[in-house]
Amino acid sequence: MTSSRFIVAILGMLAAFAPLATDMYLPAFGVMTDYFKADDGAIEASLSVFFLGMAIGQLAYGPLIDRYGRRGPLLAGIALYAVSTLACLLTTDVAVFTGLRFFQAVGGCAGMIIGRTIVSDLFDEKDSARALSLLMVVMTLAPIVAPILGGVIVAYAGWQAIFVAMLGFGLVCGALVWFLVPETLPPAARRRQTAGEILATWWALLTNRRFMVPVAVGGLAQACMFAFITGSPFVFITLHGASAQTYGWLFGLIAAALIVAAQINRIALGRRTAEVILGWSLGLIAVAGIATVAAVPTGSLVLLLAALWFAIGALGFIGANATAIAMTAAGRDAGTGSSFIGALQFGFAFLISSLVAATQNGTAYPMTLAIGGCAVAAALLWFAAGAGAGRAAAVRA
Repeated sequence: MTSSRFIVAILGMLAAFAPLATDMYLPAFGVMTDYFKADDGAIEASLSVFFLGMAIGQLAYGPLIDRYGRRGPLLAGIALYAVSTLACLLTTDVAVFTGLRFFQAVGGCAGMIIGRTIVSDLFDEKDSARALSLLMVVMTLAPIVAPILGGVIVAYAGWQAIFVAMLGFGLVCGALVWFLVPETLPPAARRRQTAGEILATWWALLTNRRFMVPVAVGGLAQACMFAFITGSPFVFITLHGASAQTYGWLFGLIAAALIVAAQINRIALGRRTAEVILGWSLGLIAVAGIATVAAVPTGSLVLLLAALWFAIGALGFIGANATAIAMTAAGRDAGTGSSFIGALQFGFAFLISSLVAATQNGTAYPMTLAIGGCAVAAALLWFAAGAGAGRAAAVRA
């Protein structure tokens, strides 16, 4: 039988579909505008549409995986991802390419939502937070490696080779799931809900304060990362003159903060509760988010990178702990709960990504103001709501 630790590693690979499909092709934006004979906005739209597909797709998976189990929908999602990625390679029309990116996202998000649910099936809240931190370590290798690899690939093999790499990764993950990941929801525990019952479940989660507060807080915080993803090519390459390959290294340097934070989080969970750590990390991201805005008028790339390192790094604490708290509160509605988490996260991503692109004024302010605003809003929501107050004083589970 496959060990739980190895299963979590596979689930981390599945969750990497999204950062691979977004970050790997960022260095190729300029080449793709020439290939499709389109403007920069059209290529950027393919990124925003991907986020929209991630948001919408995850709402559908929740009821499906509560009714049919985890393996079947997961394998179906991987198949849709692979087919859509192959089609992206074959089209020469930017509108078709953008539409295919939507379906690529719908398929790719299966690994993210179902992976969280499988973790919830296998572990309690504290062990779930630890497992999600380990999952995040695996997952965050993707945003470190992806832009670096993408910069090299586009320089030597063209942008299509990037999608060949995405396709190969998807096929490998599909094989690992087929052979090594078991079904974690037995038939007796599945819920065959009617449409009315599904809506009632959604309403119950929406009105569950212990669930919605950490979900909203996590979504706002994660929006900082998507503001960075959308705005960083312009800020690093256009404003500060980095090459495509240098951009990949700078992006990877910032993303590496997530791994450092995730490792610290796993250790810290042995001494503090997820609620306490979440509160601390939200204070950190609020301060770092404000610092990113303050760095802009200095014109210093070093100061901006330092502020971004702490702002993005804080997500290594926030993502795992907010998700673990919310998934515990979801109870037997874990599948639908996981879909809400993903839908809200990528709903914010779509809005923030579109906002950063639409407000581009030739400075770094659209990116940094989005990061600072989302970070402060997340912290204010958590502390104003008093989430987890009853357990926040505990230092051990």
